Amino acid sequence: MNGSICFLGNASSIHTVRWANYFSERGWGVNLITWRKPTVNNRIHRNVVVHRIIFPAYSLMIIPALLEIIPALRKIKPDIIHAHYISTFGILAGLYSRLFKKKPLVLSAWGSDVLLSRTPWMKRILHCTLNQADIIICDADHIAQALSKFTLHPERIHLINFGTDIDLFKPKKAEPKLQEALNLGDAPVVISLRNLSPVYDVGSLIAAVPFVLCEYPDTRFLVAGDGKQRNHLGAMAKMLGVSHSVTFIGSIANDELPNYINLADIYVSTSLSDAGLAASTAEAMSCGLPVVVTDFGDNRKWVEDGVNGFVVPLKNPQVLAQMIIYLISIGDEKDKMGRHGRQLIATRNNREIEMGKVEGLYKMMIEGNKC
Repeated sequence: MNGSICFLGNASSIHTVRWANYFSERGWGVNLITWRKPTVNNRIHRNVVVHRIIFPAYSLMIIPALLEIIPALRKIKPDIIHAHYISTFGILAGLYSRLFKKKPLVLSAWGSDVLLSRTPWMKRILHCTLNQADIIICDADHIAQALSKFTLHPERIHLINFGTDIDLFKPKKAEPKLQEALNLGDAPVVISLRNLSPVYDVGSLIAAVPFVLCEYPDTRFLVAGDGKQRNHLGAMAKMLGVSHSVTFIGSIANDELPNYINLADIYVSTSLSDAGLAASTAEAMSCGLPVVVTDFGDNRKWVEDGVNGFVVPLKNPQVLAQMIIYLISIGDEKDKMGRHGRQLIATRNNREIEMGKVEGLYKMMIEGNKC
C-alpha cells in the first residue's frame, strides 16, 4: 500500500467519487468523510471506507461537523487529509489541522467555492483555511489568481486538471438499442450533460431549440443531469412547442456516460460559471464530439473556434443556435473538429498524467512528514 488518504467531500458528487476511486485503485488506503450519501450513479470502489456525518460542513453547522470528524480522523490516522470544496469541507479540514497540528493537508478548489466567497467574513475564513494548507490544487489560471489573494504562500498553489479517463471516454459506434430506446433514428443529436441548476443555464439551450428546428426540424436534443430546474425546463420546452424534440434523460452512471455521448453529434455547455474545463466538456471532447461552450473562465484555452468547436456569449440562445446549425450543416467535416478535441484531451487533460502529478505530491508530503 502506498499510504493512506482521508478525503473530505460530498459523495453525491461524481468528482469526489472519482478521486477516491482512483487512488483506491492505485493501492492507497482511502477513507471518505461525507455528509451527502453516494447517489445510485456514483459507484464507490469497494475498498473505499465511507464515513457519513450528520451535520453539513457549512455555516453554523461547521462546529458540530468538526466534533463529528475528530473521532473519525483520530481513528483513521491518515497520512494525508485532502478536502474538496474549500468553503465547506476545506474549512472543516483546516480547523481540524489547526487544532490538532495534523499535517499534511491538501485542499482542492472547485471554482465557485472561491469565486463566490465575497463577504468579508468568508474572505477571512478562506484566508485562515488556505494558509493552513500544505498544498492547494485548482484547475484554472483564473482560480489560481483568485486563490493567491487569500494565501501568504502562493507557491503552494498547483494547477492540476481533474483529468479525463481517455480509455473510457473514447469514440465508438452508437449502441443501436439505446438509439432505438430514445427514438433518435438518423436525426442530428445535440447533447447537454450539465446539471439542471441555474448556474448551468440549460434554459438557454432550450430557448435555442426552436431556432435550430427551423433549419433542421428532425434534430433531437438530449438533456442529461438533474436539478431543481428540471420541472421548469420541461415546462419551458412545452411552452415553446419543442417537447417532441427534447428528451430529459436524468442522471447517468459514469460507466454508462460514454454510451450516451456517442449517440450525439454535438455537445453543448451553457454554463454561466466554470473553473477550468468542465469534466463533461472534456469527456465529450474525448469521445470525439465538437463542442459549443460559453465564454467563461478558461474555455477559450481549450476550445478554438472552428478547430474543435465554438465559444459563444453567455445567455445568447440565438448565437448558440447559429453554431449548432453550422455544425449540423457541415456534416462529416465536424468529425475532423472532434478529432482535434480528442487529441487535445489526450495530451493536456489525461487523467493518468494529471493524477500522477497529485500522487507525486502526496508521496513528497508523506516523505517530508517523516523527516
